[in-house]
Amino acid sequence: MENSKPVFLLNFLLFTFISILFSNSWTSLHAQELPTPEGKRIREIVSENYSPGNLLMGCTTGSWAFGTKTGKIMDREFNYVTPENDFKHSVVRRNPEKWQWSGADAWIDHIHENNQILRIHGPIGPQCSDWAKADKRTGRELEDELKRFMTALCKRYNDVKGIEYIDVVNETVLSDGKWHHPKPGTEEWENPWLKIGHDDDPNQTPLYIKQAFKISNKHAPDLKQLFNNHCAPGTKGMEMVKETIIYLRKLGYRVDALGWQAHIKTGWNTSENLKALDELIAWCHQYNLEFHITEFSAWIDDPEKQTFEDQAETYREILEVLIEHENDGVVGWNTWHITDANGWQNERLPSLFDEQYKPKPAYYAIQRLLMEKAE
Repeated sequence: MENSKPVFLLNFLLFTFISILFSNSWTSLHAQELPTPEGKRIREIVSENYSPGNLLMGCTTGSWAFGTKTGKIMDREFNYVTPENDFKHSVVRRNPEKWQWSGADAWIDHIHENNQILRIHGPIGPQCSDWAKADKRTGRELEDELKRFMTALCKRYNDVKGIEYIDVVNETVLSDGKWHHPKPGTEEWENPWLKIGHDDDPNQTPLYIKQAFKISNKHAPDLKQLFNNHCAPGTKGMEMVKETIIYLRKLGYRVDALGWQAHIKTGWNTSENLKALDELIAWCHQYNLEFHITEFSAWIDDPEKQTFEDQAETYREILEVLIEHENDGVVGWNTWHITDANGWQNERLPSLFDEQYKPKPAYYAIQRLLMEKAE
């Protein structure tokens, strides 16, 4: 019994020391503030220096990011947001027997609290549930599902304050000008909706494109209707997109904007590519269409040869082409990545902020460009 007291005292002191050490470490870790870039925030620069609504600067993430450092950067920097997956068929209709709206609905209060506008990214395209991609699905089944999903999506969000755009279709045509099509199984990148059939025009336009716009025009008349695609300017695929938009309009359907998913490599900004982008934007404004870069990534695939400064130059020169057109019509720019800390293919370092949420050279390149063009 006499030896137990020193042992007890030693254990108590050791426990107290560890508790204080852990508590201080935890407090220090969580007391760290989110790194704040120098200068003004992007949303402030745009709102103070550009015509309202002519230049939209935005970003993409999911409802999972609310309250995280990624989400805080979104709210601090951007007043134009696009949910990455929350409105997609692959989420809302993951189970054909059950609707899942919780992720999408969560954005409503969020954009109201942060004075943001939102573009619905829930298009008819490859971003659909595996059960819809199943080989056994018939064209008739897919047509019924298209009508069911698009009608519900449009009716639910048409008159919600702050929701201003909707991607109606996406990734409809490949870069070689061929329609994106179904593939065996469900694991590959495919577009099953082509099973619904084709129109009898020279391009044999897929019927699902007409049907999607018909539904969106009817049930979401307050939202701007966007034709989104991934083909780069100047490709056969982008030319097919332009022809399809003209065709839809001749049939009486509203198409308000053309979107380009610009997932590109650092160094894409050659004079030839920038010229093709410039001509595409001019074409859009000629036909009273808005032009949006809906998903921007500038991949770094070879860190030994590609620097963050090279990436910043790619960001800057592409955005500069957009800004040159902002007095002629609406242009939008939306980065698909916010930080390299998380997200799709983040190992390729595409973002404006690094793994520690610090601004990269690309952020400051955009910031400086916006200020220079406003002078």
